[in-house]
Amino acid sequence: MKSPTPFVIGHRGAAGHAPENTLVSFHKAASIGARWVEFDVRLTRDGVPILFHDETLERTTNGRGKISALDWESIHPLDAGRWYSNEFTNERIPTLDEALVTLKNLNLGANVEIKSTPGREIESGHGVAAVLKKHWSNVSPPPLISSFKRDCIVAAKEEAPEFHRAFIVGKIPPNWKEILKELACEGLHCRHDQLNAKTAQEILSSGYALRCYTVNSNKRATKLRVWGVHSVFTDYPDQIDQIQ
Repeated sequence: MKSPTPFVIGHRGAAGHAPENTLVSFHKAASIGARWVEFDVRLTRDGVPILFHDETLERTTNGRGKISALDWESIHPLDAGRWYSNEFTNERIPTLDEALVTLKNLNLGANVEIKSTPGREIESGHGVAAVLKKHWSNVSPPPLISSFKRDCIVAAKEEAPEFHRAFIVGKIPPNWKEILKELACEGLHCRHDQLNAKTAQEILSSGYALRCYTVNSNKRATKLRVWGVHSVFTDYPDQIDQIQ
């Protein structure tokens, strides 16, 4: 069984319109018609799952240093919006708990990508899945968990086997089928520019879901849809033709 994702999934919320991985980005995604969003989660030093893509703070906040070397108390006050635009000054980094409450209020589905510093994959997988399980019990649709890190997926499966999982790659490896089977994943997520029609057909005919990132051209999205791709992750959910 595959996760019932729509064709268009907002990347890090609606990253083309608002600062990525923030609550305001989720609100923007919902306001322009997205029904699902994707976002990144990693652990602080003291084990708090927060929404953040990079290992370090510099690109998208006014802070410095590695997330894994800082406690939530020191990360919490940082500005995660002004780097994008003055309009978003004082937007904060959300915890996963805060994000899930917002998503429920907005009626948005979620693809949760687990990030991890080396050595914390198991802890990250268990920690993120535990929070998802707490919030999404008896809520439909359930989240889709994904990661580049195999150990994150293994740990998430141990913690919350009821949730769908997908493995993320850049270039699709020759042994993709063995990996998906080993990890009990329902699908593969790949860079759209690393996919061709033949490989797409091989994946789909094997019964797996296929989703592509990051697709910001409606022309490209249309071609991927013709190939049978289930979903595209886009910074601009309002610029990609939506289908059920």
